[in-house]
Amino acid sequence: MISTFEGHEPVIAESSFVHPNADVIGQVTIGSSCWIGPGARLRGDYGRITIGDNTSVEDNCVIHARPDEETNIGSWVTIGHGAIVHNATILDWAVVGMGSIVSDWTTIGEWAVIAEGAVVRQRQTIPGGAIAVGVPARTLSKRVDEAYKAEWTKFKRIYVGLARRYQA
Repeated sequence: MISTFEGHEPVIAESSFVHPNADVIGQVTIGSSCWIGPGARLRGDYGRITIGDNTSVEDNCVIHARPDEETNIGSWVTIGHGAIVHNATILDWAVVGMGSIVSDWTTIGEWAVIAEGAVVRQRQTIPGGAIAVGVPARTLSKRVDEAYKAEWTKFKRIYVGLARRYQA
């Protein structure tokens, strides 16, 4: 359901797909060719949410922000099934794994990976290209390489195509 809240209507690019069982409320901006899956809940009621282009927010994710603050998610980002993103900044091409939590005032760098089930603590920064695992999240010495980027670029393109297919 797409809902206006206190005069704030979500702005969703025509090329993006929001599943009918997802909730997009209030101050939410969704860029082009995004896919918002069933059960996802994007609550821009007292904070703002901005999502760039070609980003997928998979099934049952929760995205929210603190009062008068913003959750900012870049372009080509993947937010895995059941993840929670709260009042954070996620830069382009990042991957947030299934069931993970990205907490307040965090920054996830470009091409950074948050492993499944990881918990990124308040004010934590995960550098670009880093892989973060565990509770609380810690970065590994291993970095995202070109083979990983190529594989994940294919996965990300699948969701861009899925937005088009669902619209059809």
